[in-house]
Amino acid sequence: MATLTKKALAESLKILMKKATLDKINVTDVVSHCGVNRQTFYYHFKDIYDLVEWIYKTEAVESINKYKSYNTWQQGFFMIFEYVGNNLEFCTNCFNSLGREHLDRFLYDITFGFLMGVVDEVAEDTDVKYREKRFIANFYTYAFIGIMTQWIREGANEDPANIINDINQLIEGDIKRKIHNYL
Repeated sequence: MATLTKKALAESLKILMKKATLDKINVTDVVSHCGVNRQTFYYHFKDIYDLVEWIYKTEAVESINKYKSYNTWQQGFFMIFEYVGNNLEFCTNCFNSLGREHLDRFLYDITFGFLMGVVDEVAEDTDVKYREKRFIANFYTYAFIGIMTQWIREGANEDPANIINDINQLIEGDIKRKIHNYL
């Protein structure tokens, strides 16, 4: 029952965000749209931003976590583009609101997670330190977030497959070379 209520609150917020940015919506708006009381909302979430984080975590992060390998990172990136594209109004309104940090955190957490998996895989059986592996993963994470946010800013019109192909052309073999540079 709790999951159904959370999903209903999430769906209400996403519907409301088709017309307004996150900073223009409050808990009263969400519960009125959903047909529950404020106490029910606060039983599940501490505030609107907590609900936003729950949406990102449950709708996207769990399904993308399986792409943490050198051979599957492109699929993981594609799934992030696909999620954002399928939820463009929600993500764009988060992007254009005071809640942007939640979109940024979502993009960082998910991208860093699977890039760190790629770096760990490539660095397996080497003496490269965690700090250095983390730096490599951070570098590529922020590059990807920059590309993703520019895509959102420009209306998400370009085909994500083309963007991922461009990224792949640009960085193919780079992680292996960076690991080797630290040895």
